[in-house]
Amino acid sequence: MQREEQDVKSYEIRTYGCQMNVHDSERLAGLLEAAGYVRAPKGEDGSVSADVVVFNTCAVRENADNRLYGNLGRLAPQKAARPGMQIAVGGCLAQKDRDTIVKKAPWVDVVFGTHNIGSLPVLLERARIAEEAQVEIAESLETFPSTLPTRRESAYAAWVSISVGCNNTCTFCIVPALRGKEKDRRPGDVLAEVEALVAEGVIEVTLLGQNVNAYGSDIGDREAFSKLLRACGKIDGLERVRFTSPHPRDFTDDVIAAMAETPNAMHQLHMPLQSGSDAVLRAMRRSYRQDRYLGIIEKVRAAMPDAAISTDIIVGFPGETEEDFEQTLHVVREARFAQAYTFQYSKRPGTPAAEMEGQVPKAVVQERYERLVALQEEISWAENKKQVGRTLEVLVAEGEGRKDDATRRLSGRAPDNRLVHFAPPAEPVRPGDVVMAEISYAAPHHLLAEHPAFGVRRTAAGDAWERRTSAAAAKPAGVMLGLPTIGAPVPAPAAAAPGCGCD
Repeated sequence: MQREEQDVKSYEIRTYGCQMNVHDSERLAGLLEAAGYVRAPKGEDGSVSADVVVFNTCAVRENADNRLYGNLGRLAPQKAARPGMQIAVGGCLAQKDRDTIVKKAPWVDVVFGTHNIGSLPVLLERARIAEEAQVEIAESLETFPSTLPTRRESAYAAWVSISVGCNNTCTFCIVPALRGKEKDRRPGDVLAEVEALVAEGVIEVTLLGQNVNAYGSDIGDREAFSKLLRACGKIDGLERVRFTSPHPRDFTDDVIAAMAETPNAMHQLHMPLQSGSDAVLRAMRRSYRQDRYLGIIEKVRAAMPDAAISTDIIVGFPGETEEDFEQTLHVVREARFAQAYTFQYSKRPGTPAAEMEGQVPKAVVQERYERLVALQEEISWAENKKQVGRTLEVLVAEGEGRKDDATRRLSGRAPDNRLVHFAPPAEPVRPGDVVMAEISYAAPHHLLAEHPAFGVRRTAAGDAWERRTSAAAAKPAGVMLGLPTIGAPVPAPAAAAPGCGCD
């Protein structure tokens, strides 16, 4: 049989926003690769070499659209000079702006929404044949994302969606309007995906939902999330289970008990605060108050004294007074977060808060923000110093330490998700393997083990990383058999060897 060779089409995905978008981009990559595309190499000079560029957008920040149109504008001349190049825009901003994107950037080929990411390969093909833009925005979820092909970014850790959408009505957030009401997956489907990932070598999963601990409201079981955590604890080979992001309103005692009693549930919790002021929480339409929030922190620490707790905080919400801000500082001092993701309030177009009176002057917001960051840095550093002298189990990571090459160190995550830089052990170690590291120094955002790590444990995750790396190195670049097709790839000839597949 004669083999006809043709250059394969390549793709690049640019992702903005939350973990949901990161996970959606893994789905988009899986869909494109199932349709015959390959990932484009990264250009060192910032140039674009991909035949298809996909923007997976976020609509949360005030300047999200400016950022998108600026990037699209920079691509316009490159697209004009390369016949056949295509640009697609998806995600929350696409769901919100719809036809506006093509009007402002007529060189865009495809616009798709949060509910129909599975349509991307077909829309690209349709746009190519019709030679005109294809805009398709579904109003409700067509296919649960986890049923779609996926190209996981990591061989050893994985996101697992347990729900999509959100039933909350926070006045600063546009996400529920763009991702819809909460829709839960059946527990059996979630566990089947986790088991399949573990069989492939994954040893850490993060359960993902817009309001992850509200899981069960769609299926009529208020304890469904804690039951899911306990069920994950029974999966052989699964070493670490995390989840993000919960909501204080739905964070119940049974979840705390499940975290404390399930061996592979990590003692790490990301619990968004947003504000410590009851008045501001009321204006935000957050259905808890300061006492309730601090009560949760107290219960978590009683059950898991070693728990590392992180949070999200918005500074300068409309109407926030100096007294309100002081209440936020009070909660930060009481909770002693290991880390806080702090944001200056910015108007989100389409949200009630954008139209509220009492917008706080930028200079005031900036000054409060700097005070909050300084306080949290002090607390984070003090909490990290408590780790000095301890020996931690570290899951070796890939790409976590930006200075690893220069410092000749490796990096990874402790069970509580703290970032650890460590001196390499005497024997070879791979991403996905586990080492023991004695902490000798602490900074606000990382820990350091200056003596060589020891106790190397080679894992199935390390094996998976090695297989993936070897396969990528052996794979020929830029050539494929036959034409790219929509859907599953054309089977190889018989003689060919088979391949391996804010809340």
